[in-house]
Amino acid sequence: MHYYVAEKLNADLSKPAVVHSNNLPWTPSQTPGVERRFLERDGGEVARASSIVRYAPGSAFPRHVHDKGEEYLILNGVFSDEHGDFGKGAYVRNPPGSTHAPFTKDGCIIFVKLRQMPASTKDALVVRTLDMKGAPTSVAGVTRTTLFESETGETVAVETYAPGAQWLDRATHKGEEFLVLEGDLLYGDYVCEEGAWLRFPPGRALPIRSKTGCKVWVKRVTCWLTAPGVTQSSSAARLKLMCRAAASNARRPFNGGSR
Repeated sequence: MHYYVAEKLNADLSKPAVVHSNNLPWTPSQTPGVERRFLERDGGEVARASSIVRYAPGSAFPRHVHDKGEEYLILNGVFSDEHGDFGKGAYVRNPPGSTHAPFTKDGCIIFVKLRQMPASTKDALVVRTLDMKGAPTSVAGVTRTTLFESETGETVAVETYAPGAQWLDRATHKGEEFLVLEGDLLYGDYVCEEGAWLRFPPGRALPIRSKTGCKVWVKRVTCWLTAPGVTQSSSAARLKLMCRAAASNARRPFNGGSR
């Protein structure tokens, strides 16, 4: 089977990236019944990557090792492995060195991030987000369900914006990554509908508005973890400077509630 892997796609972490994933074609993988929409990628078939992955009913992926970790969110259907069944809204983190042999009975679509965890990550995590209620933040009309927090400043959450909600004072030093799960989001001047994916480097947060309301998956980090082998690149150098600036602003208030 012919398949194509984009080895460099939104790989410069010092630059903003916006992808309207619902407009992308499905690209076959090496495994029958498994197709992908690429969002960011730095490497070949084994890469630092974020993708939307579609599994056909009855499909399975061979057992594999997560050398630098894996995290995923179930967007539709039920995704399974030897550890259990994960329905829509389940958020799973598999640490570096973990293994599994995933499959699906009836088909599913997942948002997956590969090779983006520090080696110090040891614990697996499963969060059933649909069973959780978001907590109010200091921004009117915005609630947040925190899924993960690390000692290094990484946070992962699901945020819900009521119709007309506005988060204009974005005094955060962190980099941000969003996947719009429902509704519409206006990030600065970027109009983002369901399926839109955004990644902005530290210090570049833009005002957020939602006219009709929306739900988003969001990750915030002090600095993006780069792929192996890019530490000497110009993009990595720019990112390092941004991260230094972000660290120097770490005492600035974060006006969106808990971090």
